[in-house]
Amino acid sequence: MSLRLLLLLGLSLGIAAIDTVTDLEIAVGVFQIVVVLIAVRVLPARAVAAISAVCMVLTILSYRLTRFGDTEAGLINVLISLAAIAGTTYLALRLSAAIGTVHRTRAHLAHIARVNMLGELAASIAHEVNQPLAAVATSSSAALRWMAAEPANLPKAREAVERIIADTHRASEIIARLRGMARHQAPTKQWLNVADTLNAALRLLAGELSEQGVTLRVSVQEGLPPMLADEVQIQQVILNLAMNGIDAMRQVDEDRRLLEIHAVLDASRELHFCVSDQGKGLSGNDHERVFDAFYSTKDEGMGMGLAISRSIIEAHDGRIWVTCNPQSGTTFHFALPAVTRDADEPE
Repeated sequence: MSLRLLLLLGLSLGIAAIDTVTDLEIAVGVFQIVVVLIAVRVLPARAVAAISAVCMVLTILSYRLTRFGDTEAGLINVLISLAAIAGTTYLALRLSAAIGTVHRTRAHLAHIARVNMLGELAASIAHEVNQPLAAVATSSSAALRWMAAEPANLPKAREAVERIIADTHRASEIIARLRGMARHQAPTKQWLNVADTLNAALRLLAGELSEQGVTLRVSVQEGLPPMLADEVQIQQVILNLAMNGIDAMRQVDEDRRLLEIHAVLDASRELHFCVSDQGKGLSGNDHERVFDAFYSTKDEGMGMGLAISRSIIEAHDGRIWVTCNPQSGTTFHFALPAVTRDADEPE
């Protein structure tokens, strides 16, 4: 800072010297204002005030020491220069303070945004990992029952342990994908068979469907093209929508608990998925806000599942929406572009 201060003092002194030794009728304050404006950009407020005072003193000395020109006109120029330097200094310091406040406020808002993002990420992880953890608990209980039976049913117990391992790996994959989403990383896409991807996700719901007495009806159009997508993330969306449908039918008579899932290639060449339930449906306000983060229609809900689902689908260049069924219940839709695979591209 000391070097900058010395350079500006030297510039101000040079301007005053040139004005003193020449017979040009110039408003020297105009040039001293430039010195003040430079000082505002590179020096703190006290140093700027000091530079301004030096400029005003040098302007007066230049007038007193000048032996050329009209004395009356020189006095008018000096007064104008002093007023201009003082006014410019005041306004420049006020503007500099305002800009500093803006920068501090922007930094504070950025910090708040980061904290909110961390909160959303924590809520997302808690919400998404809850499904495989619940499946692990269910499979663990089943394994204990099979092993405690007389005689012990080891094949069934082995199947339960294998499900535990698969769900543990799935929880790890979900955390990795959520971290990637928080860092705005692109999805890890690969070519997927629609029916296989859908069935793999729905296998994780078998226990929940049986426990809640929900009938599952799945329809996949024949000859669907493969989709280029992140398998774990698309299965997350399917599971979220299916679990929402199951939860929506908890208060419905068991003979009406029907969850329907369809996958077709629509007229616009999009892979169109529908998840339909027979629950009580959504109100008008819920219909508009259901994809907002932290908005939930369930008392115990965190309001993250559908928000995450929307982020995933949009990251795949798709779209997601909801409609109300004519009789009762809700249908969630999402559509993904049907991308054509090159003949020489690997599976």
